[in-house]
Amino acid sequence: MIVTLTTLGCSNAQDKEFSKESLTKKLITPENTEISFQEIIKKHNGKITVIEVWASWCSDCVKAMPKVKQMQNDFPNVDFVFLSVDKAFDKWQNGIQNNELTGDHYWIPDGMKGDFGQSIKLNWIPRYIVIDKTGKVAIYKAIETDFEKMYKQIKKLE
Repeated sequence: MIVTLTTLGCSNAQDKEFSKESLTKKLITPENTEISFQEIIKKHNGKITVIEVWASWCSDCVKAMPKVKQMQNDFPNVDFVFLSVDKAFDKWQNGIQNNELTGDHYWIPDGMKGDFGQSIKLNWIPRYIVIDKTGKVAIYKAIETDFEKMYKQIKKLE
């Protein structure tokens, strides 16, 4: 019983940093070039950053977009990075346009269950990650019901 409780307690714990494996994974830019996840994180160093993992086919993702846009309005000094697990490059591009998303955009070409998704323990979308100004993870795993938690954390980090 102690082992079970310990395992459950650990599974709910928030990670505090990205794995070395995840940082080396290559994502695709809108210009169809490769970039490592580490390069994306470094690009936003010095800024509070909210990462959303999403897909245009995901109804929960689309339903949460107004809340994401409201968060962008409420925190104009926060960077927003969108990582898509769409199944095709053109579907991803259309999703950005159709949802009128502003921020940095990258495509995870091997999808939700691929190497990158596994390296960040992706098991649900939309998934949100909040990073502080020094590049450290403040919230590793938030979902569409956690906007209040994200707001509180961002206000603390400002």
